[in-house]
Amino acid sequence: MSVIAPDFKLSSFIKSLLDNIFWILLLLVLIGIPLVFMVLFVIPLPVIDGELLTPFLALSWIADPSRTLPIIQAFLETDIFRVMAFPGFGFAALLAAGTIFAERKMMAKIQLRVGPFYCGKFEGILQLMGDGLKLISKEIIIPAKADKPIFWAAPVMFVAAAAAFVALIPVAPGWVVADVDLGLLAVFAVIGFFPIITILSAWSANSKYPFIGGIRALFQMVSFEIPLILSLLGVVILTGSLNLSEIAASQSNFPWIIFLPVGAIVFFITMLAELERIPFDLPEAESEIVAGWLTELSGMMYGLVQLGSYLKLYAFAGLFVVLFLGGWNGPMVVPSLPLELIENGIEMGPITLKISGLAPLLSEVITQEMLNGTLWFVLKTVGVIFFIILPRGVFPRIRVDMLLDLGWSKLIGLAFVNIFIALGLLYAGVLGPGGLQ
Repeated sequence: MSVIAPDFKLSSFIKSLLDNIFWILLLLVLIGIPLVFMVLFVIPLPVIDGELLTPFLALSWIADPSRTLPIIQAFLETDIFRVMAFPGFGFAALLAAGTIFAERKMMAKIQLRVGPFYCGKFEGILQLMGDGLKLISKEIIIPAKADKPIFWAAPVMFVAAAAAFVALIPVAPGWVVADVDLGLLAVFAVIGFFPIITILSAWSANSKYPFIGGIRALFQMVSFEIPLILSLLGVVILTGSLNLSEIAASQSNFPWIIFLPVGAIVFFITMLAELERIPFDLPEAESEIVAGWLTELSGMMYGLVQLGSYLKLYAFAGLFVVLFLGGWNGPMVVPSLPLELIENGIEMGPITLKISGLAPLLSEVITQEMLNGTLWFVLKTVGVIFFIILPRGVFPRIRVDMLLDLGWSKLIGLAFVNIFIALGLLYAGVLGPGGLQ
């Protein structure tokens, strides 16, 4: 037996429902359709039946679904799609959101807590949406004596640097936003911006806690960037290339971590320090300096830095996969489209959908190798992210003197050992011409 609340009025419910429908239609007409047309004017539209499809005729796919796949194919081939959706910002942001949720649940399990659960069903999955809406709606408070232009610009620059880092990571064969010949050098150049942005943000706040955290971040990042760069020279020596796509393709037979485990270990440790993850979270040490260089950031300014941090985490994990774990290489597990399905079509009640003419339209863009490579890249990247997150629930924070000693002495020494191993493998003929590869 259902009980209706005494203050419930059907007329009020219908009015609120109609109001929502009105605003949805209004936003669709004023914003949604113009955005679609803007995209259609930018992307090169296909030729259908000997006639070039115009942006005004492109919406005729609603009445003629046979035009849908050519338009989708044309959109998938654009730089806009690669930058905004896959394998660029949208793909990385989706993985970053999943990482935040998984980290919170994982830390709760390790520390015997409940974790995100009560805000939304399905293990608290709506907690992410709630936190995002909270950050968007919260007031942004600027310190009275802050250097306001730099203080405002720092979070935006942080996200921009993280997005530039993401753009260099190849996800599948041919699927990378910026496939440059000197991709590894470009990675080093982008990573070099993070200490500058951090110290600018800390200094512009004109507060002691952010400044202490900024100085710590500067010490930490500078001392660990040198062994980080040296740890990757072994891979460059064995592949003879700085192009990340070529480095990933060179591991079709075996990943480089088999021959260069020392370099992989050094890179992983330096990666934790660059990401300011425990046990190297001194710049944000809550128990000592509140939140470090993030102390004065509020609202969506803090949200942008958090987004940039997790984009950076994904980019570093993806870089580790590309350099040491074979990138997209892996056994073919994605099945090809059955020949009978292509010839006979799909029966949908009284309608038979023929895909013999439609399947080849996307075959040039979405190939079996692309889907299989993306699957293996995502699985490997998620595994690396798991091991990046794990120390947070296991290790304590180390002291500053221990951190500097580790970066300037031990890791640099191990990085040189890794270089000597790579040179030994190359000149001994184990790898390279006449060797295994």
